[in-house]
Amino acid sequence: MALQGALRRALGGGLAVRSVSRFRMGNDQTIVGLSNDAVVNQIQEIISDNCVVIFSKTTCSYCRMAKNLFDSINVNYTAVELDMNTNGSQFQDVLEQMTGGRTVPRVFVNGSFVGGATDTQRLHEEGKLLPLIDQCQVKSKSQSAI
Repeated sequence: MALQGALRRALGGGLAVRSVSRFRMGNDQTIVGLSNDAVVNQIQEIISDNCVVIFSKTTCSYCRMAKNLFDSINVNYTAVELDMNTNGSQFQDVLEQMTGGRTVPRVFVNGSFVGGATDTQRLHEEGKLLPLIDQCQVKSKSQSAI
C-alpha cells in the first residue's frame, strides 16, 4: 500500500496499478509531459519494489495470459495498466528502450526482465520461473527482517 500511495502522489493519480490486493489506482488527474528521466525512475521504482511486475493493457489477451499464469500458481503480482494511464505510451516507449520490445506484456521478476507472456509461460514449463520468484521472496523477507 505504501508503494501505491507513493505512486499516486508522484503521478497525481494518473497511473493505473493493480497489485496483490487487485487495487487499481484511478486515472482521475491528467499528468502531461513527464520527463523521460521521471518515467524511467518510476518504472525502476515499481520494478525494484515488487517481486513480479507486469506492464500490461486491459484489452490485451497476452497480458491476460501472463496474469492468469501467476494467478494459477498463486503468485502475487503488480500489474501496471498502460492503457489506463495518461502517460502509458511514454511508459511503453521507455520500456522499449529498456527491454528491446514495445509489445505488452513486459514481465519482470526479481528485478529482471523475463519477456512477454509466452516467454514467461516457457520459463514456468521449464521449471525456471518459480525459483526466480522464490529468490525474490527470500530477498524480501531478509530485507524486512533488518
